Amino acid sequence: MTQGNGQQQLREHILRLLRAQPAGLSEFELIKHLEASGQPGFDADCLRNSLSLFQTHFLLFHTLYQLAEDLSQGREEQLNISPLCIQLLPHKDHHSKALGEHDPLRDYYLNLDNLRDTSAEDVDTLLNKFWMRFIGHDERRSALATLELEDPADWTTIKEQHRRLVMRHHPDRGGDTERLQAINGALDTLARSHRQ
Repeated sequence: MTQGNGQQQLREHILRLLRAQPAGLSEFELIKHLEASGQPGFDADCLRNSLSLFQTHFLLFHTLYQLAEDLSQGREEQLNISPLCIQLLPHKDHHSKALGEHDPLRDYYLNLDNLRDTSAEDVDTLLNKFWMRFIGHDERRSALATLELEDPADWTTIKEQHRRLVMRHHPDRGGDTERLQAINGALDTLARSHRQ
């Protein structure tokens, strides 16, 4: 069996699975279905480490974007592709992207060089950057909450609110030292992210 035939069979299998699940499937659920049915590339070890996880994800999304192109030819169905919900939808011209329209994700996943050229170190670097941004976002949200603010909050608003809270909670004005320290710590956290 050629790789082209294998890819075509995988697309047909995914299409059958999605037609049987009108509400759609998450990426993880779809991978588990493919693993259970013994599809090549989706074995019990396909999620064992960060590199195999990336390779499995890439193979699936490569196949999904190929399937989306196949479906666009027929004009009956279109494919919604998201890690949280992969779903067949009725075709609607005004909601779907034309194939000629630039879609960076489609371009990325359809280029197999992106799969071949990504090493375990590259995947670990991407994951570390993601977690640093995620932790940074969580720290920002917590610091803003301490200052009784929410995003979007610009630096000027943050400094003004800090000044108001310091005046209100300063021990010399009957305030609480611990609360003042938390307010100052929140400003320090936000100042670090502001400088980056």
